[in-house]
Amino acid sequence: MAADTQILIASDKDVVTARQQGRAVALQTGFSMGEATLIATAISELARNIVSYANQGSVTLKPVRGSNGASGLTIVASDSGPGITDINLALRDGYSSSGGLGLGLPGVRRLMDEFDIVSRVGGGTTVTVTKWLA
Repeated sequence: MAADTQILIASDKDVVTARQQGRAVALQTGFSMGEATLIATAISELARNIVSYANQGSVTLKPVRGSNGASGLTIVASDSGPGITDINLALRDGYSSSGGLGLGLPGVRRLMDEFDIVSRVGGGTTVTVTKWLA
């Protein structure tokens, strides 16, 4: 099992780096090119949220093995930004607090197999997602 990879996120350049690293780790984990692209898209959305809302944070890529022996990839996007006031609203399709398309968190949730979000107003946000090999 490969080691965890952490990418510090503070600019659009870091979003691109996280996306590229995520695709590479997904391929090394055994995902197809199509699945790796979907994972990279989820990483890109999470990293872009960090740049847009918190200025800086990190994305950690963790190859994992499930209790059933399946391989997967867990992505942890974490920041110490302002937090999300209403998580249910933020997870609603079409909702955007920044005037964007509102595809971010709901899109990430659809792309991945597991999705967890913890946010504290004034205390940052951590989104943890996992994709399992079929």
